Amino acid sequence: MAFVSPEKRGRAKIPFPAMPSRSRWLAKLRPQPRTWPDRFRLSWEEETAFGHPFLFLPLLIALGAILWFSARDPPGALILAVLSCVFCIASIALLWRPGLLCAGIIVATSLLLGATFAAFETEGSPTVLLDSPVTTTLTGRILSREISGRNAYRYIVALQRTEAPTLRRPPATLTLMVRKGRPANVGETIRGRARLSPPSGPALAGLNDFGFDSFFKGIGAVGYAYGKPEILSGAGDDSAGQGSAIDTAWAGLAVWREAIGIRIRATIPGDAGAIAAALVTAEERAIGRDSITALRNSGLGHVLAISGMNMVLAAGTLLVGLRTGLSLVPGLAHRVPIKKIAAAGALVMVCFYILISGGAVSAVRSWIMIVIMLVAVFFDRPSISLRNVAMAALVILAVDPSAVSGPGFQMSFAATLALVAGYARWRERKATAGRRSGNDRFAGIRSFLAGLFLSSLMGGVSTMIYSAAHFNQLPAYGLLGNMLAMPVIGIIVMPAGLMAMLLMPFGLDTLPLIVMGYGIEVMLAVARFVSSLGGQISTGRLPQSAFALIAIGGVVCCLLRTRLALTGLGLVAAGLCIAFLAPSERPVLVIAEDGRLSAVIDGTAGASNRSRPPAFIYGQWTRALRLENHVAPIARADLALPEPAAQEPAPTAETRRRPAFPTAAARASLQRLIGEGTPGRFSCVPDQWCATTSQEGWVIVTVDDRRLIGSACDVADIVVTSANPVFSTCRSGALLASARMLRRTGALEIYADSAMPGGRRIVSAMEGLSRPWQRHRAYDWRRDAYDNDALPSEKSVEPITDEES
Repeated sequence: MAFVSPEKRGRAKIPFPAMPSRSRWLAKLRPQPRTWPDRFRLSWEEETAFGHPFLFLPLLIALGAILWFSARDPPGALILAVLSCVFCIASIALLWRPGLLCAGIIVATSLLLGATFAAFETEGSPTVLLDSPVTTTLTGRILSREISGRNAYRYIVALQRTEAPTLRRPPATLTLMVRKGRPANVGETIRGRARLSPPSGPALAGLNDFGFDSFFKGIGAVGYAYGKPEILSGAGDDSAGQGSAIDTAWAGLAVWREAIGIRIRATIPGDAGAIAAALVTAEERAIGRDSITALRNSGLGHVLAISGMNMVLAAGTLLVGLRTGLSLVPGLAHRVPIKKIAAAGALVMVCFYILISGGAVSAVRSWIMIVIMLVAVFFDRPSISLRNVAMAALVILAVDPSAVSGPGFQMSFAATLALVAGYARWRERKATAGRRSGNDRFAGIRSFLAGLFLSSLMGGVSTMIYSAAHFNQLPAYGLLGNMLAMPVIGIIVMPAGLMAMLLMPFGLDTLPLIVMGYGIEVMLAVARFVSSLGGQISTGRLPQSAFALIAIGGVVCCLLRTRLALTGLGLVAAGLCIAFLAPSERPVLVIAEDGRLSAVIDGTAGASNRSRPPAFIYGQWTRALRLENHVAPIARADLALPEPAAQEPAPTAETRRRPAFPTAAARASLQRLIGEGTPGRFSCVPDQWCATTSQEGWVIVTVDDRRLIGSACDVADIVVTSANPVFSTCRSGALLASARMLRRTGALEIYADSAMPGGRRIVSAMEGLSRPWQRHRAYDWRRDAYDNDALPSEKSVEPITDEES
């Protein structure tokens, strides 16, 4: 080939290959893998070089804790501790000999550590859960209070004693709703008649167990006061009413926190002030129901929680503001590390924030994460990195492993993980694009808008599966709501709130609070607008396997940076296939755990035996079963049985015996109630019973008067009652779901299944009562002992108070 000069080559447009770079030459010299095992090995070596295997430790420890909490009969803490020590020694011995054996030992060690943490936290919890509902006279000291609507307060009470009756297993701490009388101050002692109940279990199988949450929060009972409790004067001087120094300090912080909330609500009127107080002190109960609904339907419900977003905005505002202010001092930036000084100020601020926020579990998790990121600045380490997120997760799992099963922990870390991983990739892309673009006056604006869109998108997508799994619904336009509201929250609301807190000790907080209120009003307007476009999308209950695959796959996608991240996408795809292809079978009948509420399911309609079913229970049924319509019962007061005349002396409180209804008349009335009713819709005689016939031909009767249980058993196929009859089964063979049975099984779902005896398949919300947060259901107060099998004798009579009767 003849030589051609560069000038002629350019004019003739003869292609001239570019000189390959050094990396390309090295890639050509390096042997390329041809098989999938070789490619996997090289990718894993690259991940190991970046230290990414360490990031999987929190995931494995969390899985170990979840497996222990979900096991029916998990091993004890001592056995797990011994096994963990053995596997830790084996892991250390094999640490310098990488291979499949070493990887398997490390995985097993991490799972055992998670189970060990969970076992020790459970055995170390001193919480005593109330065994059954009771009306008693209590005396207790107020630990904290929170306004809940108009003239209503929700107290956390340290129980001191009970009377009439005296509880054999009294809870140490309980929550009490009081709607009358002068509000009691923190530290005062109150005495009054109250109705107490144990924390409720799952509304259906697979839903949230509130007994689990209460057990690890230390709340042993929930209740409400009858009338106005008496505030005992001078009770604070009694040694029995005084707590430890830590309790006194927390009481002082509670008073301080309440004063801040009152100040904010007094300056900012309406729901805007209640939301502003919630952003600072986590008091959400003063917010109107309409505003809460609008925020949740628009995907902005997370704003109300003291979460990582709130703390990041507050800490970031102070960090940037303080660093900018110090940089304006001539020569100061050259003499002192102003970035570390600003980080120290932000660290002090977030510590103050966690104190006045009440120390909620979600706030503590966010605080730990922010503290680790700020401490990293002192050592000149990247503050925003996956390693810091992993370290924060390890600290929380070691201190509070029970939090791993809650939606707060899962959603906050999923969003943080997605944002940090996305930020790393965005930073690399921005650096590359910056070298290529040169000077662009609109690059900053585009970068801000793109960052806002991507952060909202990643935060929404990463938490979507957890919202569907725990709440069975998704906001229809959550992304739009976050994109419109987050700039207002980040630029106006949180900076103004931070400025108000800094100026409040000097009495100069009025103007910042007014600005904060205007920003919240804009946020509420956005929430109402987005909510009007469409509410929540009901997803129903997800299969546990689908939820696990999607959640783990999402974490893998965020933690890995090579082609191995595609395995995470494969797990997500498999989970989505299971979720969409799984049969969505609805039960024929659902029964609440107290036996007072039942509903017959026909397609997307639920016919209950209550005209106004409790929103707390029925709302969960609606979301889990994807119900759209509620069918109220038909009142049939004309079929009410007359009260029989007493043939014996008047009943006493000890015997609780009342004249029985004539059996023939009761059966005839019930048969008329069934025959004249509409199939699939309850017909109810007030205070006596309700009856209907399902599409499968089952006769279902719910009994309110215990004297009619026997007659219902003779006619119905399924009998539901909140009472405890002297017999445990119906002699006719009908299914009897009494309070005694429901106490051990929890809520029930009954499906039509021809392969099962009687053509019915029963699914209970609880499987066994061996777990500490469920064992209180097996307690027999008559024998003062736990017994899962033995039932009370027929002669034993449960006392009842005048209020109950």
